[in-house]
Amino acid sequence: MVRDEYHEELAGLEQMVSSLGEMAGTAIRCSVEALRDHNIEQAEIVIKGDETIDELSAGIETTCMRLLALQQPMARDLRMIGATIKINLDLERMSDLAVDIAKIAVAMGDEKHVKPLVDIPRMASISCEMVEGGLQAYTESNSDLAYATAKRDDEIDALFDQVRRELITLMVEYPTRITNASHLTFVARYLERIGDHASNVCESVVYMVTGERVKLN
Repeated sequence: MVRDEYHEELAGLEQMVSSLGEMAGTAIRCSVEALRDHNIEQAEIVIKGDETIDELSAGIETTCMRLLALQQPMARDLRMIGATIKINLDLERMSDLAVDIAKIAVAMGDEKHVKPLVDIPRMASISCEMVEGGLQAYTESNSDLAYATAKRDDEIDALFDQVRRELITLMVEYPTRITNASHLTFVARYLERIGDHASNVCESVVYMVTGERVKLN
């Protein structure tokens, strides 16, 4: 009976991480949509929602600590809990970065963007797909999927380099729009960092499944 409860707790922990990942992905997507559409109300929803994400993240951490202290897991289960602690931190940090983007959306308000937002939403889309892929790899214990998902960070990095170059050029050509361009540069940087965190999730999955520590970004 005790072991049954233990495995139920592990399954519940996995579900909590999946929920956190879904919330992080939603925050990323909605923050960039709010920026693109000048939707301040949506941006504020993302900002306010961070409290709920933080509470869930704290709950995951507490559950992990309790399992480590009371169950003394070994081998695969120990790696699973250790990986979950790291994944939890990465997902929570992604959510914080989404909030940073939402705050920029609020600060910019109705101001017209110095360039059409095409590549930035694309970065957000890939980031969300990476989060989904990383979580699927986690729940399925699929290291191959983790490797494949992490490779997509190269797409985000390439888009970031392109966006940054374009925005620097626009700052030179239109000095009065420097603040606007700087805001968008920060957004692109935040999305690039989200991609890095998604790669970290994939690294944790590989460790969980194989016991190997790898660098995927």
